[in-house]
Amino acid sequence: MAKKGSAEERELVHKLWERNFAAMRAPASGGATKKSLPDVVAGNGKLYLAIEVKTTTKDKIYIDSIQIEELCEFSNIFGAKPYIGVRFKYTKWLFLEPDNTPRTKKGNYRVEKDYALEKGLEIDEITGIDRQMKFE
Repeated sequence: MAKKGSAEERELVHKLWERNFAAMRAPASGGATKKSLPDVVAGNGKLYLAIEVKTTTKDKIYIDSIQIEELCEFSNIFGAKPYIGVRFKYTKWLFLEPDNTPRTKKGNYRVEKDYALEKGLEIDEITGIDRQMKFE
């Protein structure tokens, strides 16, 4: 599973470079610090992104709240926009803002495939290439 996750992260980094964003993976997120680091960090001098990457072959993804809290903390200090980047099998990359992501009763995050397809932003939207907004 780790191999698949790192391959997905590398693919996302490549897509960001194609859009003129310098991008890099933070391998072993949090290995050098007690704080979790985002999986991918990217920027173009005007816009900075910090992305927690989650991929699955299932229809739901659960994420511990501490991971997203630390993503938001990193983003706040770094000046980046935090996103949860999700990729379900046979779908394109979709990005959710933590504040707009559903949570479980215990406070963790739950991303369902249908929700991501309806509410998620596409890569061109988060990079400012396509300003199209989803209807509420």
